Amino acid sequence: MKKMMLVLVVLVSSLVTLATEENVNEKVLSAFKSDFTAASQVEWTAGPGYYKAAFLFNERHVFAFYTAEGKLLGLTRYITTAELPLKRQADLKKNYGQYWISDLFEAAREEGTFYYITLENTDTRIVLKASADNSWTVYEKVKKA
Repeated sequence: MKKMMLVLVVLVSSLVTLATEENVNEKVLSAFKSDFTAASQVEWTAGPGYYKAAFLFNERHVFAFYTAEGKLLGLTRYITTAELPLKRQADLKKNYGQYWISDLFEAAREEGTFYYITLENTDTRIVLKASADNSWTVYEKVKKA
């Protein structure tokens, strides 16, 4: 389940289709409306076995992932480095100062809050993962062509 959520968040599946509210399962709509009463500008996409709602919540772009049964799998949102815990910021500066940040988001699930950051230099792209109380670990490392 954890790996499925990460794949959903990190990679854009070619199987994802746009869905209108009329095409979204009633259990999912009910759960979403209960969870996010103040949400606006909601856009739905559907994938194999899940629904994704992209919306504004407290003036932030947020993504919520639901099973077809209406269970919330997790939430993601893009963040800035200033929004990372201070220890995570210090670790990045110390160990990855020669890279630039091309992507950074926070993922919240039942297991906790995790951070994913994509760092790049001219030769390499690295995706790191960290939970609020752990150091960064390399999730993926790719040499650029």
